[in-house]
Amino acid sequence: MNKIISTITAVGHYVPEKKITNFDLEKLVDTNDEWIRARTGISERRIMEQGATSDMSVKAIEIILKQRGISAQEIDVIIVATVTPDMFFPATACVIQAKIGAKNAWGFDISAACSGFVYAITVGSQMIETGRYKKIIVVGADKMSSILNYSDRNTCILFGDGAGAVLLEPSSDESFGIIDHKLYSDGNGGNFLYMKAGGSLNPPTHETIDKKMHYIYQDGKSVYKNAVVGMADVSAEIMKRNNLTGDDVAWLVPHQANLRIIDACAERMKLDKSKVMINIEKYGNTTAATIPLCLSEWYYAGKIKKGDNLILSSFGAGYTWGAVFVKWSMDLPKGN
Repeated sequence: MNKIISTITAVGHYVPEKKITNFDLEKLVDTNDEWIRARTGISERRIMEQGATSDMSVKAIEIILKQRGISAQEIDVIIVATVTPDMFFPATACVIQAKIGAKNAWGFDISAACSGFVYAITVGSQMIETGRYKKIIVVGADKMSSILNYSDRNTCILFGDGAGAVLLEPSSDESFGIIDHKLYSDGNGGNFLYMKAGGSLNPPTHETIDKKMHYIYQDGKSVYKNAVVGMADVSAEIMKRNNLTGDDVAWLVPHQANLRIIDACAERMKLDKSKVMINIEKYGNTTAATIPLCLSEWYYAGKIKKGDNLILSSFGAGYTWGAVFVKWSMDLPKGN
């Protein structure tokens, strides 16, 4: 019996129309365009004024269904990586399932912050490899504007809203697909990036609201220092495990948190910057959405070729971090 390989067979993404530029933020907090661009690489980000994480996810999934020429009823499982679910429960995956009419699917959410998508695609891939499932949608989506304090210049400049998704299907061709992964977590990093209130530890009260405990908090220096090491190390590790050099890698698909972190990761991998997917300048950090958003944009621009070696790499709150090695199996989109 041939080994079952999980492959990406369709991609889609969605970003809201409203843009908030660095110049817009200059009017809200003590910052400026030059400072933000120099330290983060971000020029603007998208903000969803109406709707929820599920709405952005549905838009991305609709592209996938159309591209693959399938109906939502053919989907077996929906996995959603997010830290901004529509609500604590039901799971956003269930909300999405109802909205797209995927009546034969079951689903669940994964909370791993900025590493959510690499965690989720790993889980989805292994479910495909069991032979039990034929079509799994993996979504990375976050409405970060819903948990941002726009008077905190340390965080409000960094994040934006967006969604990306992939369809996983089985294949017997071992020359393509999701080849390997390596994931980590270290709960000792929890004090440096978190949202303190809203859960069972600090349920919502007037006091938690007055103290602004329902917003994201980040110790930028600590997160930056650990992210540089974590993303670079795990990317180098997965390359070594699979006997890859920088010449063998077509694209690094990094989490879009900070351009300096991305540059450090590429340098450790001995990759030229021309081989790195970067869209942080347009969208900022969309948390779980950054990697699938990059994949979808680059695919529809005709920049990813069948057989390309891709390294997906991320670092996020938890701390969580990891890398996934993908051999791209999709032909160029029509028109390319």
